[in-house]
Amino acid sequence: MDYVSHRIVGEAARASSSYTSFATPLNAILVAITVYTTYKLYKPQPPATLPREPPAVVFKTFTPRTLLPYNGQDGMPVYLAVRGRVFDVTSGRNFYGPGGPYENFAGRDASRGLACHSFDEEMLTKDLDGPLDKLDGLDAEAMDSLKGWEERFDSKYLVVGRLVAEGDK
Repeated sequence: MDYVSHRIVGEAARASSSYTSFATPLNAILVAITVYTTYKLYKPQPPATLPREPPAVVFKTFTPRTLLPYNGQDGMPVYLAVRGRVFDVTSGRNFYGPGGPYENFAGRDASRGLACHSFDEEMLTKDLDGPLDKLDGLDAEAMDSLKGWEERFDSKYLVVGRLVAEGDK
């Protein structure tokens, strides 16, 4: 029995002196993944930046001649007038800006053309220094159509001014 107890004591001494190492490749990979995940979770984030507001638009009085440059060319905003009110339709540049289906209304009084559902140049005021179009000769159906357009513009776009004749400033 002496041999058995001697053998047990020897095995116990050998087991306590040779502990298993934690420096295995698998443990190194697990530690690296843990450190990387902890870093990603707790690293400081840069402060959130808010988008810049567009510059404020001042309500202005336009004449047909001063409204004309606002046709969307050369980086200018797109404005159009309906019944004396000037709307900023820049957000609808695809429709009202250069190359859009309503581009001939940009920078102009579009009242008669919208009322008659016409894109013709004859619907636009030719004399920029003359009186504004009083919309004479439009029937009730055309006026209802124009009111519908005006309501649509009023709900979608910002009113940036009013349109007056050259001498009425």
